[in-house]
Amino acid sequence: MEDKILLVDDEPNVLEGLQRLLNDGFSVETANGGAAGLSVLAASGPFAVVVSDMRMPGMNGVEFLTAVRERSPETVRLMLTGNADMQTAIDAVNEGCVFRFLTKPCPKEVLHSALGAALRQHALITAEKDLLEKTLMESVKVLTEILALVSPAAFSRSLRIHRIMQHMVRPFGLRDAWRYEIAAMLSQVGCVAFDSETVAAMYAGGEVPDAVRERFKSHPSIAFELLSRIPRLELVASMIAGQQGLPSGKPSEQPTATIEPVELGAYLLKIAVDFDELVLRGAPAVRAIEKLKGRPDGYYLAALAALESLPVEAVALVSQEISLRELTTGMFLEEDLRLPSGMLMMARNQEITSPVLVRIRTVFEKTPVTKKIKVKVPQRVVPPDLKMKDQTVLQPSR
Repeated sequence: MEDKILLVDDEPNVLEGLQRLLNDGFSVETANGGAAGLSVLAASGPFAVVVSDMRMPGMNGVEFLTAVRERSPETVRLMLTGNADMQTAIDAVNEGCVFRFLTKPCPKEVLHSALGAALRQHALITAEKDLLEKTLMESVKVLTEILALVSPAAFSRSLRIHRIMQHMVRPFGLRDAWRYEIAAMLSQVGCVAFDSETVAAMYAGGEVPDAVRERFKSHPSIAFELLSRIPRLELVASMIAGQQGLPSGKPSEQPTATIEPVELGAYLLKIAVDFDELVLRGAPAVRAIEKLKGRPDGYYLAALAALESLPVEAVALVSQEISLRELTTGMFLEEDLRLPSGMLMMARNQEITSPVLVRIRTVFEKTPVTKKIKVKVPQRVVPPDLKMKDQTVLQPSR
């Protein structure tokens, strides 16, 4: 992001003077008053730094900077005012969380120094955020790769739940939306405590002893025990732990950033899991949403409405029947891959990654298979020596 600075004041002459002072070395935009400032923030943001006057008609500086903080938490906020009383300073720090409090008239050197410090602070904030999110996302990828090897059915379901969650959270502008997406990706990781056949049977609604069915309900708690030890994943772990609980909010209430994140995350996971279960057992998406709307415990209607526009993934693939020797990364299984004993090894629609490929080859070296494997291959990686049989569109796993 370009290091842009937004100056907000209700006096045009002041804005012109500040802009002249900052023309050398800073990228500056201006807005006349708080309401106009929020409009510029929405239209031209994000901004690295926002500088605001205090006394402005309609919306004072503290109110404006508080609104900026809610809309753009990473933006560093400064106040530049001629109203330098103690109460103004206290309000600016406590409510607007300002980085610097400057008084008018402000010497050029002081203003330049404050803005330079603010830009460096913004760089630190964004760098830490990027590092945190990238590090956690890569860690999640490793965990899901392990889940794919240990419990392919659980991995397949976590992919579907992640896609559903992504679609639900986008319209609501939730802060730290990545937490909800990670919670979806790791929502089934507790299934590693159960054998893959039990997991597959539970998802499919098959015959499972009552004692096993009861124990399986503990998989969110198992996930919590595993994930809560990882720094910065405590909230995610708590979201996952609560995914089986009944929703407690009002059905008509829209998810917002003001709702406690753990409660909201568990709530949205509950919707995603219940929706996926209905679809997995054969209900069309429209019918599944209708059923959820009709349940007496109730769900966020806004979240269910978001699911109505959930698109069918459309990835052009080529269907192939190949030998185990020809299997390579980037392909997708067209059908469940099972051992000669019948035990599920990999679920259909699962992508073949390097760890998955190594496991498949290691297992089948001990038990050679001559039967062809049905796969779907993205057109861009179709091996030239493979004969194309038909072109299809990959549908979500059912």
